[in-house]
Amino acid sequence: MTDAPLLSGDDLDAPLAWRNGHALSRRQYLADVRALASALPAAGPMFNVTADRYRFAVGLGAALLRGQDNLLPPNHTPDTVARLLALFPTTYGLTDEADSRVKLPMLRYPVDAARIDRPDAAIMPRIPRIPRIPIVALAAQVLTSGSTGAPVPHPKRWGLLVSNAQAGAARLARQMGRATLDGVTLVATVPAQHMYGFESSVLVALLGGAAFDAGRPFFPADIAAALARAPRPRVLVTTPFHLKMLLDAGIELPQLDLTLCATAPLAPQLAARAEAALGAPLMEIYGCTEAGQVASRRTTDGPEWQVYDGLTLSGGGAHTRVQGGHVPEPTSLADVLDVVDAQTFRLLGRSNDLINIAGKRSSLSHLNHHLNSVEGVHDGAFWLPVQDEADSNSVVRLVAFVVAPGVPAALLHEQVLRALRERLDAAFLPRRIIAVSALPREPTGKLPIEAFKAWAEQTLAGSATSVNPA
Repeated sequence: MTDAPLLSGDDLDAPLAWRNGHALSRRQYLADVRALASALPAAGPMFNVTADRYRFAVGLGAALLRGQDNLLPPNHTPDTVARLLALFPTTYGLTDEADSRVKLPMLRYPVDAARIDRPDAAIMPRIPRIPRIPIVALAAQVLTSGSTGAPVPHPKRWGLLVSNAQAGAARLARQMGRATLDGVTLVATVPAQHMYGFESSVLVALLGGAAFDAGRPFFPADIAAALARAPRPRVLVTTPFHLKMLLDAGIELPQLDLTLCATAPLAPQLAARAEAALGAPLMEIYGCTEAGQVASRRTTDGPEWQVYDGLTLSGGGAHTRVQGGHVPEPTSLADVLDVVDAQTFRLLGRSNDLINIAGKRSSLSHLNHHLNSVEGVHDGAFWLPVQDEADSNSVVRLVAFVVAPGVPAALLHEQVLRALRERLDAAFLPRRIIAVSALPREPTGKLPIEAFKAWAEQTLAGSATSVNPA
């Protein structure tokens, strides 16, 4: 096979997306892609910052038709954009907002000039067969922050993205007890520009038969409303951070058919709570930038993960590799895994997540799980300050940053410590507990290491609140 379709399925009148209860068909998508492709600059890559998920998908397809790739950086800060331009001088942006803060040559999504994104029966019959894209075509570049802060590109070829999306769609369908995802509606709280949102909403719809809600609801009431208007069977694509926020809101939630979660480890207790509240199983996805989506599990069934069909594991611990299917070359995983067999593993933590205090080892994700299980804590994260080189004999102690608006400040320290004493070894009890209004999370709920480090140091410098857990 030398090429693969931009769009799967034979029914072009089936919906690809829903916007405010109105269907946008796959046929209309092809018309919008061709119209936008004719308006794109001659050279790319495209930096697609459209907020509307359908328009993001149109931008993706249009760029592919023009032989251009899409940049997926970790954020849209001026520094990141400047570094992108240094790497890719011909980069241009696509936006659907009147005033974009991204400092690039910008093309505004031309909803008026080309009738893009509006049904028009006159142009529908003229849409030719579904375009096919060379499998070797560079479709996207996922950029992660390197040790110097410079974005590190990870190229994604169209053929491997297709294989990954199809494997993910097959696993989703199996979890739902279905042969395919035809007729399934996805509501995602994750931006399309993030690799998880890109794979599990946009690509799964384009290549797996599902349809997605065009919005990106964030607040609990908006998520509930989007779910309520989504035709069933419906799936919530979200993160542990968004899921906890949704459940803590205490609002009435519509019944789902599946909840999909990724980007951070999910506590089994939160998974069980979500399944009870949403009336549907919860499935976690495990993946990484280098290999894409690799495995899944139903969290309430236990700690074992099953890799996608066609993938196999080798090695173990901090030296685990995956290969097969959409991962043609052995690829190292950034986590510490307990490999049960070639298709099964348990996740022990990230290799850069492990800490050692007074000769005892744990992972920050494990500690954060217990911190966020404390009653009254809406969000929280541990931080391990850097060892003072001038005092190498001292033991560095953890700091906990906690968002707990309903707990009086005078009671917060003791309430958190009392709960943690029942869960953690004394070596991992925080020396300081600092109440904050919010953590510096990205829209996906992640806490980027460098950004969190800078924020933590600044917050510590301005706070004198501390407790002794002994």
